[in-house]
Order: sequence, then C-alpha cells, then structure tokens
Amino acid sequence: MTNAEGPSVPLTTVGACQVAIDIDDPTATRAALDAAVGSAVRAGAQLVVLPELAVCGGAFSTSAEAAQRSEPDDGPSVSWYCELSRRYGMVLVAGFCERGPDRPYNSAVLVDHGRILTVYRKTHLWGIEKEIFRPGDAPPPVVGASLGRIGVVICYDLEIPEVSRSLALRGAQLIAAPANWPLLPRPAGERPAEVFKAQTAAAVNRTFVVVADRCGVERGQDWIGGSVICGLDGYPLAAPVYGEPTVLLAEVDLEAALDKSFGPYNDVFADRRTELYGDGC
Repeated sequence: MTNAEGPSVPLTTVGACQVAIDIDDPTATRAALDAAVGSAVRAGAQLVVLPELAVCGGAFSTSAEAAQRSEPDDGPSVSWYCELSRRYGMVLVAGFCERGPDRPYNSAVLVDHGRILTVYRKTHLWGIEKEIFRPGDAPPPVVGASLGRIGVVICYDLEIPEVSRSLALRGAQLIAAPANWPLLPRPAGERPAEVFKAQTAAAVNRTFVVVADRCGVERGQDWIGGSVICGLDGYPLAAPVYGEPTVLLAEVDLEAALDKSFGPYNDVFADRRTELYGDGC
C-alpha cells in the first residue's frame, strides 16, 4: 500500500478459517483444519485464527464428557497446533479444551512459528458453558508476537465491551477471537448480532478484529458461520460467508492501529471522560 505522504506501508495478511467441526469425528475435523490453514497460508496469511474448541468440537453433553476429552496445555492438541504453526511458518490462534482442577477450561493458544506465547482461559462463559467449563481467572492477554501486539479472546468475551477496550488500552493492534456462534433466530434480513458486535469492538477501539467462527451442524446444533475480519473503522475487510466452510483473508496495517485518532478533532482514547462514567467503567 502506498500513500501520498510517504513510502509503501508493510501490510500483514491475516486469515480466519471457518470450518465444519464434528465432536464425534476428530480425524475428519483435524484434516479439515489442516487443509484450511494450508489454504490460508498459500494465499499469503501470516496470522491464522481457528474456531473455539476447534480440534475437539464444542457440543459437549456434560462436564464429565468435556473433562474426559480435555488435555493439558502441552498435550496432543496444542502440540499439533505448534506443529502446524512451525510447518507453515506463521502465527496461529486456536481453541482447545484444557484440563482443569475440577472442570476443564475453554482455552485458546497463541503459537508463533511453533513457539507457544500464551494460553488464555475463557473468562466469560455463555449459556450451558457455565455448567461444563471452569471460567478463567486471568484477563485476556495482549502478547508481543513477531507480527505485532495481539490480543486473544474467545467468543462471548468479545461481546463484553470492557474486554476489547482493556485489550486496546494495553496496546493490542489486533484482537484474535476464536468463536462458536450458535445459530439463533433473528429478524429477516438482519446480520447476526455477534457480527455487528465484533464490528463495534473494532470501531470503538480502532483495533483490527479477526473472528474465526465455525459452521455446519454438530449434535443437532447449527452454527452461524459468521467469521469476519474487521478494519479500524469497524467495516468488514472480509465479510462473512454464512454457514459455509471458507477462508477469509485481509491485508492490515497493524501500525495504523496504534493511532487512535480519526479526523482532525477526535481520538477514541483521548476523547474519553472517565470521570463521568462512574466506578467500574
């Protein structure tokens, strides 16, 4: 990309892999994930996001079933993610079911060229997840990866405004969000609320947001398949392809996410008047 004021700006290609995941067929699931990641990297992706609980599936019937399928953060699933990241030479963010002291955690790992930089445990649990998983007790991380400062959340975390604002205030240039968005009724012609919440998180913080959702039907549950890559203004750089396996790609200027101004008069951080918002805001 070239602008009138200076030389070309180095861009980063980011990808979101929307895959049909089957909790009862882990071999087919892993093959689909591998194929999607390979497709993204061959198209230039330097950072790839996979869905929540991608390698194991998410339609657990009980906490006991989830616990039985859980793994430590150095177990086979995370080791496989490390191998993918190393083989394809990129940054990978992906979900897995992490073993916990009583119930498992719904976790995500960020791997940079085969090296684990962080493991995040989902803090905001949705629906029946509260009966299956143990919530994490550490805030979503912002990590200095080889490409820039990456924030990691999981699904419903992104719908809590304080979460994305906290990540942006801590310097996140991009928020990676593995997701499992269940298909719920909505008015005809309307986007899923989850999609425009992701766009809002990007716009109000001037931070790139990459959501990798899943698609298909798993144990009777249908999924939105609403993966989206949002620019600093909130508009999609790569729009959802609802309900179908797909790989979304977009080029982003991560350095631009450090500039929170828009127009000559406004700045999303400097314009805040925190003394008016009360405790907890």
